Amino acid sequence: MKKVFLDTNILVDLIADRKPFSKFAIEIFQSSESNKIQLFTSSHSIATTYYLLKKFVDDKSLRSTLLGLFEYLTVVPVNTDILTKGLRSKQKDFENAVQIFCATSIEKMDCIVTRNIKDFKGSEIPVLAPDEFCAKIF
Repeated sequence: MKKVFLDTNILVDLIADRKPFSKFAIEIFQSSESNKIQLFTSSHSIATTYYLLKKFVDDKSLRSTLLGLFEYLTVVPVNTDILTKGLRSKQKDFENAVQIFCATSIEKMDCIVTRNIKDFKGSEIPVLAPDEFCAKIF
């Protein structure tokens, strides 16, 4: 089974139903539901998704939705080792460095899916846009 790390923007697209991007986020989660892929994200992504959407989605619903995602997602904790690697990396954006090092902490991670591909330059794990990823799995 392919292991796929999701960046924060994929979670936000899904929950906020940001069209046209949500179409691909839904397809990705449906693939997980049918056991075609195994999804991962960082604890940072969960917190950031909550922070970004709390102004637009009522608190109780948002918390319930995020809890529901845990049925499909394995959450990779952001720890001191990952933060240290991120701070020492050559990545311009610290937040994306954290995402990359969370993904690399999982053995045999197949790819990172994000809409910000240019921000993940230099990742040792292949980085795909959601539409590109969906075209490959279907």
